[in-house]
Amino acid sequence: MRIFATLLRERLRRDRWQLLIWILGTAVLAYVTYVGVSGSYGTQQDRAALLATAIANPVIMLFRGLPSGADEGAFMLFLIFPFLAMMAAFMSSFLAVRHTRMDEELGRAELVAATPAGRTMPLVATVVHGILANLALALLTSLALLATGLAAQGSFVAGFGAGAVGLSFLGVGLLSGQLMRTSRGANSLAVWVLLLTFLIGGLGNALGTPTADLQRIESSWLTWLSPFGWGENSRPFADDNVWPLLLCVAFGLVLTGVSFALQASRDLGESLVPERRGRADAPAGLAGPTALVWRLTRGSVLGWAVGGLLTGMLATSLAGVLADVVTELPSVQAILNLISANGSLEQGAVVIFFEMVGIFAACAAVQTVCRARQDESNGIAEAVLATPVDRVRWLGGYVVVGFGAIVLVAASAVIGAALGIAGRGGDWSLLGDVVVVAAGQVVAASVFLVLTALIFVLAPRLTIPLGWTLVFLAMVLGLFGPLFGFPDWLVHIAPISSAPTVTGDGVDVQGLWWLLLAIAGLAAAATALMRRRELAPAG
Repeated sequence: MRIFATLLRERLRRDRWQLLIWILGTAVLAYVTYVGVSGSYGTQQDRAALLATAIANPVIMLFRGLPSGADEGAFMLFLIFPFLAMMAAFMSSFLAVRHTRMDEELGRAELVAATPAGRTMPLVATVVHGILANLALALLTSLALLATGLAAQGSFVAGFGAGAVGLSFLGVGLLSGQLMRTSRGANSLAVWVLLLTFLIGGLGNALGTPTADLQRIESSWLTWLSPFGWGENSRPFADDNVWPLLLCVAFGLVLTGVSFALQASRDLGESLVPERRGRADAPAGLAGPTALVWRLTRGSVLGWAVGGLLTGMLATSLAGVLADVVTELPSVQAILNLISANGSLEQGAVVIFFEMVGIFAACAAVQTVCRARQDESNGIAEAVLATPVDRVRWLGGYVVVGFGAIVLVAASAVIGAALGIAGRGGDWSLLGDVVVVAAGQVVAASVFLVLTALIFVLAPRLTIPLGWTLVFLAMVLGLFGPLFGFPDWLVHIAPISSAPTVTGDGVDVQGLWWLLLAIAGLAAAATALMRRRELAPAG
């Protein structure tokens, strides 16, 4: 028991700041969403009109929850529950991989296995650690909803619904750690499972059966193949069903049991999916550090580019849907006007969706720079720096590839927007606005690129948690700020909201010069400080 307590304390100490960010972020998102929804859609009529429009357009249903009525709490969970559950899922899967496959990669697992803890006790401690993290997230999210004045039963069903989905993906992360040879591969597998099940749940809702008044949907069978669908079918503040959440818990326990069985049957450091054989000789294109970074990160970059492509298609293909919403809800028109500087309806749609593209591009950039920290921890950086490559050139490779990732995501979104215009026979003049907004988001995402690089230079151990936290804060302020009624100055702290945009009269450069100055200053500081920085070991 003492060994177990020691291992659990070690996990809590290592993850204390990361878990604090995930848990508090989820609770704060739940609270501010209620504040924003109650301010923008304060009447039953407004909420009913938006639900009817959403249910009548299946594309919207792919990215929202399960409609369960126009009451305030149920409507809010329709808008936000999938994202609360997604945050719990990301937290849980990353936690599981960090303390299983990553520990094996770094040699920690071998050292612990040589003690009386053996190979099983660390996995038990990881499972308990993940359960405690999800319980904390569930409880704090429930309390945040209670603080808004919503009903206690619905608040706890919603909070523990998000936590239950998190437990499902704790099992997914544990199983991924057994299947894949590297932590990067395990995290990638867990994320792809997460995204696939998220889309399956949304598609199942879109294919469901709506009620005659278009206020509620009965999910199709497809929804029941996804943990997100199970969580949504708890229907907080409407039916308050607990039994679908038991499916999430049972699914997580089954995957956890399989993980224990697989660990007992394999050698330490090995995996069920064998590592792909490498070439005997490196290709000519792999001669420099930048090419090596691209080789290591290209899979994740292409994944973000696909997200940009789909978002660009939605930006120009949903103008008709937004026209219906605006007809019923002047408050939506006010939000569009705020974001698009009083441009046209189509311009407003482009600005909103391309701010999401900016977030995707920033994620691709941050993930690329975070790879530098991982390579430093894993010893790859030491091998590269033992060659004639100096520190600045080594870090520069990640920055160059990160900027290329930003451009690729934005370019994919422009291509998607063009396909959307072609698909609905729209006005091709809108493509010029798309290019302007996409270029502005390239500048905005570049701020996160160089800022994360500077964090890596100054505080290596904070690179991953702080880099992703800054992107999350920008998403909340930029995408949800107008909905939540935040003041303009607060919304425009987010680079994605200060980037050049289009108006009815032309182009508004907004904070372009400040953004460019920030990029130049941060890049110069990172370059100068990197010259004197020593390698930082894993911690």
